[in-house]
This record gives sequence, C-alpha cells and structure tokens, in this order.
Amino acid sequence: MAILNALRTRWFLAALAVLIPSGLVLGMRLPADVVESLLPSFRPRVITATVLFLMAFSLDNRQLRASLRAPGPVVWASFVNYAMIPFAAVYVRHWQLTEDFSVGLMISASVPCTMAAASVWTRRAGGNDAVSLLVTFFTNAACFVMTPMWLAYSIGASGEIDELRFESLSMRLLQAVLIPSVLAQLVRLAPRATEFANQHTKPMGVVAQSLILTLVFSSSIRSGAQLVVDGPRPDLISIAVVWACCIGLHVGALAAAVLGGRCFGFSRPDLAAVAFAGSQKTLPIGILISDVYGQLMGVPFAVFPILMYHASQLFIDTLIADYFSGRKRGS
Repeated sequence: MAILNALRTRWFLAALAVLIPSGLVLGMRLPADVVESLLPSFRPRVITATVLFLMAFSLDNRQLRASLRAPGPVVWASFVNYAMIPFAAVYVRHWQLTEDFSVGLMISASVPCTMAAASVWTRRAGGNDAVSLLVTFFTNAACFVMTPMWLAYSIGASGEIDELRFESLSMRLLQAVLIPSVLAQLVRLAPRATEFANQHTKPMGVVAQSLILTLVFSSSIRSGAQLVVDGPRPDLISIAVVWACCIGLHVGALAAAVLGGRCFGFSRPDLAAVAFAGSQKTLPIGILISDVYGQLMGVPFAVFPILMYHASQLFIDTLIADYFSGRKRGS
C-alpha cells in the first residue's frame, strides 16, 4: 500500500526513471531506419502546442492581467533565465572534457524557458502560473535574438545557419507557443468553457505532464541512436562532469531567483513561479539547435546536455514543487 501511495504521488518521477534509460536502450538497439521512421511520429511542436493550450485554457485570465499590472516577477525571472544562466555557462563550458559537451552545455543555457513545464510545476507548487506563462511568452518570443547572440559570443556561432534564421524560428514559436495560448484564452470567453476549465484543472495538468514525458522519451531514443552511429562514445567521467554542471546551473539559477525575489518582496506564489520559470530550459528548441550545430561543427553529442538538463530539472523541481505545496497546505 505504501508503494502504491508513493507511485501515486511520484508517478512522474517514476515514469522519468523508466522512460529515459529505456529510450536510450531502444535507440541503441533499433535499426537506424526504424528509429528514423519512429521519431517523426513524436512531433515536438504539436505536443508543445497541445500542452500550452491546456495550460492556458485552465488559466484564469484575471491572473494574467494582474501579473501584467505588476511585472516585477516576470522581469526578474526572465533576467535570471536569459542573462544569469548563459553568463555562468560561458565560464562553466570550459570545464568540459569534450567539445560536444562544451557546445551542448552552452546551447542548453542559451535556450528560452521551457514552454510547458514551468507552468505545470508552478501550478503543482501552488504558485502564480500566470507569471510562469508570461515568462514563457517573453523568453520564447525573444529567443531568435537572445539565443544566437549568446552562442555567437561564446562559441562563435555562424550567422548563416539556415535553420536558425528569423523567419523559420519565429514561425515555429508562433505555431507552438503564441497561437495555442491565445486560442485557449479566447475559448475561455465562453461561460461553459470557463466552467469546464475550472472544474478540470488538475486532470489537464496530468495530461500536460504526460505529454512532456513523450518528448523526453523521444529525445532519449534519439540520443541512444546517436551513441551507436556517431563514432566513439563519451566516457563516464565527461558525462558526469557535464551532468553535474547542468544540475549546478539549474540549482544555482533557482536559488538566485528565489533569493532575488525575496529581496524584491515578491509574494509566496510569485516566488514559486520565479523559481521554476527563471531556472528551467526548453527541450524542443534545445534539440533543434543541437542537431543543427551537431552537423555544422561535427559535435553529434551536443544534444546530450540539453537532455540531461531537462531531465534533471524535472526530477529536482518535482521535489521542490511538492515542498512548496506541502508548506502551503501546512500554513
């Protein structure tokens, strides 16, 4: 009974613990043509758009208006996400033992706030998910400028990378972030839709987390396939170093966001939102850029750090969200 209760409350962590290693093994053992035919069925943009629709649909637009009237938490979380983390990574990347992981770590730090998990975890913690959603909007809308800028500064990124040109990236973000979120809020204008959303907030959060797991699983399959086809595998020491750096960047940003928020006098719900939105990084854009740089610079394992960062932040932030939620119930 105790095990069942633990699985009921920690089901997401248990799923991560199963899906990541099983995806790696599956990618390593399946023939390359099978992996290539399987991966397109996992469409990151479609999944992300669905998650954002669910999160925005279940979000009371009065919270959004209130957050816009007091934008301090949004500005601070965005600064932590897009200035503090990349700045720290500029120095930490030199600790890496392989060029793949050095490039990959910088990419992980330079991408915007996660498009879904920040709001999911903020809500799980009893925080102000309007703040996390606005941080998602802002950082993803600015990523066509901020991400290439940090990469150019740190690793000399070429401005001629076709996949990262303004039109391509802005269209991806428009489809995956802005349109589903605005559409969801428009649907909420109907009284029956609002009533339905208010009554089913928790189930929609569970569906959103389940969809995030599909992205993690597909990325694990992709990484497993690269371990087989792309030459020598990274050694355990280099993996341990880059993984520790991913965790350090995330935890450091989380702590800085909370400490800064306390200095600014943010409320408890806003602190929870700032903590997650300021420290989390998105997986789909990280995979996109890592694939491009992998081919351009000959660093096929550059995708590993973003997978490590994303998986680590989900594990760590689940525990922190439960801590926030428990303290809220106890207060």
